[in-house]
Amino acid sequence: MRVATWNVNGLRAAIRKGMDRWLKQIQPDVLLLQEIRCLPEQLPSDWKGLEGWHVQWNPAQRKGYAGTAVLSRQPIQLLHTGIAGEDDPEGRVLRVDIQGMDFVSVYLPSGSSSEDAQIRKNAWMQRFTPWMATLRRRRRPVIVGGDLNVARDERDIFHWRSNRDTSGFLPHERVFLNDLVDSGWQDVIREHVGDVDGPYSWWSNRGQARDLDRGWRIDYLLANAPASRRIGNPSIHRQAGLACSDHAPVIVDIT
Repeated sequence: MRVATWNVNGLRAAIRKGMDRWLKQIQPDVLLLQEIRCLPEQLPSDWKGLEGWHVQWNPAQRKGYAGTAVLSRQPIQLLHTGIAGEDDPEGRVLRVDIQGMDFVSVYLPSGSSSEDAQIRKNAWMQRFTPWMATLRRRRRPVIVGGDLNVARDERDIFHWRSNRDTSGFLPHERVFLNDLVDSGWQDVIREHVGDVDGPYSWWSNRGQARDLDRGWRIDYLLANAPASRRIGNPSIHRQAGLACSDHAPVIVDIT
């Protein structure tokens, strides 16, 4: 089973930019989407039916904003939306069961727009941590994928020195994410590539960041212990990201 998580930065825009072609190349069996920024009925006609896919949607109430979705080649059972089933008007958490495994698509808020946005992000992280601890302890495999809007350490951001006071790389945000990994969640990309810079999954549109691969790694696949024993071939598909979004899909095979 191939699993991919992808912040598509607007699903309708990604489709117009050739997302279908890249999905045929990647060939995911489970696709965790973030920042879909649409309602299902707003999609092109050939996407509304999504032949060959089972789909669960969690769009934001606000039009053109946030939202998550899960697509699967196998039937999906919706478990809940939101952290522990709490109200989720921005469509940031979608948890499903596929073939006896838990899959969670997560779009953690950004704090970059204002001080109030950072306060909301901090509160969200505080609620997210204990819920993730509950998921981690499940005896069956759990895969959490998404845009967590945090780079774990200096290896995960090209210009880390100049971004030490930037949302997404603040000390307490890095503690939050590293505490998750230290508690027993496997960061499958870092586990695979080891102690190297990158690979990055998001690039600013400013300057030559995209062309020169000067990005951030803020998109993750996290696996609990039962899932981590079944992980293989993790990768980040930079070309698909550059073609369709400002984020690249993160991919792993599960046996």
